[in-house]
Amino acid sequence: MAFVTRFAPSPTGPLHLGHAFSAILAHDMARAECGRFLLRMEDTDLDRCRPEWDALIQEDLRWLGLSWDGPILRQSTRIEDYNIRLEALADTGLLYPCSCTRADIRAALAAPQEGVAFAVYPGTCRGRPMSDRRPGDALRLNLAAALDRLSGADLAFTETGPAHAGRHRIDPGRALAEIGDVVLARKGEGVVAYFLASAFDDADQGITHVIRGEDLFDFTPVQVILQHLFGLPTPIYHHHRLIRDEQGKRLAKRDDARAILKYRAEGATPADIRRMVGL
Repeated sequence: MAFVTRFAPSPTGPLHLGHAFSAILAHDMARAECGRFLLRMEDTDLDRCRPEWDALIQEDLRWLGLSWDGPILRQSTRIEDYNIRLEALADTGLLYPCSCTRADIRAALAAPQEGVAFAVYPGTCRGRPMSDRRPGDALRLNLAAALDRLSGADLAFTETGPAHAGRHRIDPGRALAEIGDVVLARKGEGVVAYFLASAFDDADQGITHVIRGEDLFDFTPVQVILQHLFGLPTPIYHHHRLIRDEQGKRLAKRDDARAILKYRAEGATPADIRRMVGL
């Protein structure tokens, strides 16, 4: 099997040391296997994504000595395709409209943060049919119905990261208790949930290995469930350690002091960056 992986940042700010570690690791693993390393921009947050950040990310990656194969995929160009697939799933009766708090739904669509699991939805709108969908409603997955539809399927994934290495099977009861009816999209805002868009893109780009931070490990089961619902392949996952600050917190976009651009301006070399992140 050919080795194909990707680095998929959101162009909402500069790359920091944590991004550099993830990108270098994925790049080096692909090259070691004579495989392909792809670059994807997860730019569906139209309020925060900027062309200048997109350009800087590319500049930083090249400075680090990384190269990618083929054109850059930008999620903002694929919204219509995501929506077509969602509508097809809606036709199967597995989705329902939800008009609960906009702020809660918007947060559910974002890329997850460390220590924040899915907020299990109490099912307030579960009884609403799609014919009752109103402008601004979100679309939720009826997880119990979806798992019933997938009864007998091999809901499992292989993990090669050091913290969780092995074969993981998804327990339906645990999924209902810990994941619940997740938000997949909000109509009218062109926003599809992070984990759904990522699953579509991984399949369409032929990704065989997903290499990302261990903070995303707990979100893998819902992606595997969605992959089965849409008839998509399940890649091999590798969740790597996180780069943290002196207080032990995961680096985030707000950590401009650790931005690659700043290190470059101070005269650091790509080799210095590799040493800083333990490579």
